[in-house]
Amino acid sequence: MTTEAQAIPCDLLIEAGWVVPVEPHAVVLEAHAVAVRGSRILEVLPVAEARARYAPAETVSRPDAALIPGLVNAHTHNPMTLLRGIADDMPLMEWLQGHIWPVEAAVIGPQFVEDGIALAIAEMLRGGTTCANENYFFPDVQAAVYKRHGFRARVGLPVIDFPTAWAKSSDEYFDRAGEVHDLWRDDPLVATAFAPHAPYTVSDANFERIRMLADQLDLPIHLHTHETAQEVVDSIKLHGQRPIARLDRLGLISDRLIAVHMTQLTDAEIELCAQRGVSVVHCPESNLKLASGFCPACKLERAGVNLAIGTDGCASNNDLDMFGETRTAALLAKAVADDAKALDAFRALRAATLGGARALGYESRIGTIEAGKQADLVCVDLSQLETQPLHHVVSQLIYATGRHQVSDVWIAGRAKLRERVLVDIDVAGLLANARQWRERIAAI
Repeated sequence: MTTEAQAIPCDLLIEAGWVVPVEPHAVVLEAHAVAVRGSRILEVLPVAEARARYAPAETVSRPDAALIPGLVNAHTHNPMTLLRGIADDMPLMEWLQGHIWPVEAAVIGPQFVEDGIALAIAEMLRGGTTCANENYFFPDVQAAVYKRHGFRARVGLPVIDFPTAWAKSSDEYFDRAGEVHDLWRDDPLVATAFAPHAPYTVSDANFERIRMLADQLDLPIHLHTHETAQEVVDSIKLHGQRPIARLDRLGLISDRLIAVHMTQLTDAEIELCAQRGVSVVHCPESNLKLASGFCPACKLERAGVNLAIGTDGCASNNDLDMFGETRTAALLAKAVADDAKALDAFRALRAATLGGARALGYESRIGTIEAGKQADLVCVDLSQLETQPLHHVVSQLIYATGRHQVSDVWIAGRAKLRERVLVDIDVAGLLANARQWRERIAAI
C-alpha cells in the first residue's frame, strides 16, 4: 500500500459513482476515479485505490454522478446563437436566402461573432459540451474568443463563391485563411479546418485549391453536402453529377472530409465514404426542423463510416443541447432503419464523443477517458427524479438525461462549470449583450 509520504501528487481527483470511458466500448466502471495532472488524465482506477495512491490538490466527489468524456459538437455555427428563433418553420433555401443571409448582411462583423460565440460557449458548457467544430465567418475572432474562454475548438476557414464581410474574392478568402491558420497552428486548444460552404456555393477551381492546401497543411475539410434532395437535383443539372461524385472527381472524398448532413445517400455512396474514411456529422434536429431529409445513420455506422453528431446553428435548431441532439439521433436512427437495435445507447454516446473527436482529428487527445488523454470531462448528476430509478447508466444518459443535470465540466483539466455555476463567465453581461442584439436585429 502507498503510504501518505509515497502518495503520488496530482492536481485533481474526480470520484464518480460511474465512469463511462467510451473506450473500451460498452463499459461502465462503478465507483471509479480519474486522476488528473495538468491538462492530462493520469489514471482511471477504483475510488478506494485512488485515495490510497494519490495526493490530490483538489478532490471532487460525485457519488451520484456519471463521469463521461466531454461531448463534441461536430458541426455548429455558434455566432448564430444571436439569430435564435428569427426565422422558424420554413424550408432550407427560403430560410437561408430569404431571411438568414439578409439579416447576416446587416449585422455580421467582429462584434457579432464575438458576442455570439461567448453566449454559445456558456450554453455549451452548461450542457456538457467541451469541443466544437465551428463553421462561420471571421475565424480570427472566433479563435480568439474560444482561446480566451479555454474552450476547445476547430475553427473553419470559410470559402464561398461570393463576397462577404470577411472576404471579397477567392484570393482574399484563401489569403486570410492562410493568415488565420498560421496564427493558430501550434495552439493546444484551437486549431483550424477548411470550411467551404457547400457544393452549390463553391466552384471546382476553389475545391481543387482547398484539396491541395488541405493536403499541404494537413487540415480537415468541413463541408455541408447532400443536405437536401433539391441540392442533388441541382448538381446533376449543373455538373452532370451528384455532389459526392463531383467531390470525388475533385479529390475531396477522403479521410480529411467532414461531411455534414448527408441526408440523400445511395448505398454505393455510403460504401465509398466507408472505403475512403469520410466522417459524417449527423444533425438530426436541424434536418427535421427544415424538412431536409433523414441521414441514414445506422447504414453509415454499420458500413464502417465514422459517425459524429452536431447541433448545427441556433438559427435552425434552436439550441446547442448535445444531450437532446444525441437522443434525437438515436431515436431517429431506429425509425429510419426500421430497427429498434439501431444506434443503441452506447453507440449514440460514442458518436457524441469519440466519433466527433475522430471527425476533427482529435481522437488521440479527447473523446474517451484514458490515461494520457486531455482531461475534457463532464459529470452528470443521475440522482434527480427524472433519471430514477437507475437501472442502466448509459440508457439514462441517452434516453432520459437533460442538460440541466450536468453538474461539473473540465477542459484540459481546468474547471469550467462547478456545481452548475459557470467559472469566470459574466452571465449578466452575456444576457445584456443578447438583449442588445435582439433590439438591433428587430430594427432591421
